[in-house]
Amino acid sequence: MTMNKPVVEREFLLSEARLSTPPSEALIKYHDMPALAREKRQFREFNDVDLAHTVMLSEQSILPRDVARVILKGLLELRDLGPEKFHTDPLKGSFLLQVESFLFSRMGEDIGGQMHTGRSRIDQGATVRRLYKRNRLLQVLSRLNDFRAALIDKANHHVHTVMPGYTHMQQAQPWVFGHYLLSIVSRLNDDYDRLIEAYGRVNLNPLGAVGLSGTAWPLDRDRTTVLLGFNAVLENSKLGREAFYAAEAIGALSFVMATLNDLATDLHIWSSTEFGFVESADAYCGTSSIFPQKKNPAGLETVKKAAGGAVTWLATALATFRAEGTGDQAVRDLPLIDDAFQTVDGMLDLFAGIVTTLIVHEDRMRAALAGSWCTASNLADVIVRETGLSFRQVHHAVARLVRICLDEGITPANVTVETLDRAALETIGRTLALDEKLLKDALDPEIFVATRQTLGSVNPAEIERMVASAEARLAEGRDWLAAEQRRLLDAAEKLHAAAHAIVGS
Repeated sequence: MTMNKPVVEREFLLSEARLSTPPSEALIKYHDMPALAREKRQFREFNDVDLAHTVMLSEQSILPRDVARVILKGLLELRDLGPEKFHTDPLKGSFLLQVESFLFSRMGEDIGGQMHTGRSRIDQGATVRRLYKRNRLLQVLSRLNDFRAALIDKANHHVHTVMPGYTHMQQAQPWVFGHYLLSIVSRLNDDYDRLIEAYGRVNLNPLGAVGLSGTAWPLDRDRTTVLLGFNAVLENSKLGREAFYAAEAIGALSFVMATLNDLATDLHIWSSTEFGFVESADAYCGTSSIFPQKKNPAGLETVKKAAGGAVTWLATALATFRAEGTGDQAVRDLPLIDDAFQTVDGMLDLFAGIVTTLIVHEDRMRAALAGSWCTASNLADVIVRETGLSFRQVHHAVARLVRICLDEGITPANVTVETLDRAALETIGRTLALDEKLLKDALDPEIFVATRQTLGSVNPAEIERMVASAEARLAEGRDWLAAEQRRLLDAAEKLHAAAHAIVGS
């Protein structure tokens, strides 16, 4: 007696119904495999979207509860399997089709194939990408908070660290290192706000747009919005397929890298032998293969190198998304954006370590002010107050004073009232008769810093106020992030509770 062997049906691939030949090796290599690799990184987001859509289909009675139960059980099994153990086959197509193949192997196409009711790969993929970018934005915002905290702490330790300030790479006025660091924090505050604004437009739900025109199925788009933690529904069904929101996100990331580049450039210059103002800790440096004496600031160079490519991020995104008007699906998923998130996240992490361990040579900063004429503008202000002359007249006299002193080797500490009067006679035709002590005090960098009065100035008391303000802004940022993370955790718990309620476990 012979036993009949069970017939194992070959899976019918989606493309076979329309296309007469399988994809070429070149198409698989350059299109299918890279796209599948990107989508596999979004494994958790794909699973969330499938769970939420299936739960909604069941609650709307679009799917029979028994069918939804089997599908959800398969999706939860897939979730437990994880991306590392989930086998994919490029011949089967996109990640959506890989998941369907997994379900078909467990429950058949007649059951598993019902999960795709009322949606398109277009709105499903768009929803996944928005979730993925949302999660990466939150990660970057967390890193940005840590980096701001490192800068604020360093600034708080250098409220009284006087140094030269530069314009055109020439000493302009006395400065304070803590004040400089707070200027970077202020820019990062703007970067943080830009990222949150972009986050608000990223975190909209396109699921249910169904490619272009909506659907006749009675989908509850508000329900999937709640289950996936979106802020709101992306209303116009045509916009569900578009990706310009991602250009805004990558533009905000470019601003972050621009800020990091400026800080890295300044610290790089100031760590040179000629300046010697700061020094990267050994853990963030490299050495030379030929020059034994060198300690190269490799960490700062890494940040600057990464920032170079960021200049083109926004332009590349806009140039790519320009083809959306023709309805081209391929130009809505830009791998560069994933790379941008990774770059910003990594550079913020690296730079926080550099700043935390940064060695500041306060003595070198103060020494650079010895013999400096960077208090000349203050001397001009003092003369204006004492004589009533216009600033322009006094500017002529002080500029000539500096010229005379440089020509004759006279330092600011040794300048005399007589020399000042000589400069005034040569330029404005009269003497100034300034008090000797006023002249000396006007040229003192420490007195200069202490006498600044305006809001946002380098006066140590004003710097301390700005430190407190920066700490408050940082606390607000941390609170917003914590609240958003709690809200998304609550949404995830609702999603899993709804899925398990249908499964019955």
